[in-house]
Amino acid sequence: MFFFKQKEKIVEKSEALVGREKELEPILKNEISGVDLREIPLGFKTIIVGMGCFWGAEKIFWQLDGVYHTSVGYAGGHTSNPTYEEVCSGLTGHTEVVRIVYNPKKITLRKILISFWEGHDPTQGMRQGNDIGTQYRSSIYFKSNEDLSEIKEIMTEFQNLLYLNGLGKITTEIKKNTNFYFAETYHQQYLFKNPNGYCGLGGSGIKFN
Repeated sequence: MFFFKQKEKIVEKSEALVGREKELEPILKNEISGVDLREIPLGFKTIIVGMGCFWGAEKIFWQLDGVYHTSVGYAGGHTSNPTYEEVCSGLTGHTEVVRIVYNPKKITLRKILISFWEGHDPTQGMRQGNDIGTQYRSSIYFKSNEDLSEIKEIMTEFQNLLYLNGLGKITTEIKKNTNFYFAETYHQQYLFKNPNGYCGLGGSGIKFN
């Protein structure tokens, strides 16, 4: 029973795993472009999103023109530099996420967020399809209040579309300035390295007009 409660409820900070000071991987390169995953060019922006298994989610965004690079990791919880196994235990509070580094002169935040909302079902709470647990919850982690205004505006549009089609309330977690921890190398750009790999994303079937 305790195992299932871990899957349904985000662990309290006092009960979370402590983690570690050092990052899991000393060097991280994007498997598609070869650029350093820590690099954020001057004038570029970032947004972090969670929408279920991060393998399939990342592929959605690396295909968008104007996205400089993507990386997968963990965010929204308490444990510093967690491992994949620790996140899956439900004892870190983190969810699987994609960090998107993009050129705002080539792609708008709106376009990125439309891909986010259409790419998964944000009404499912602590799950996404057959993937069940707090690490699969829908989330958006942002940096500026300007971004928050746009996030709320587009979310309201999508919520109205969901209601019109008989679907429920959005459960997406939205937070500012959340720590991001890179996942292990084998998770980075996983579906580029393994084209036939697992992807559990299906979306709600609802599209923006």
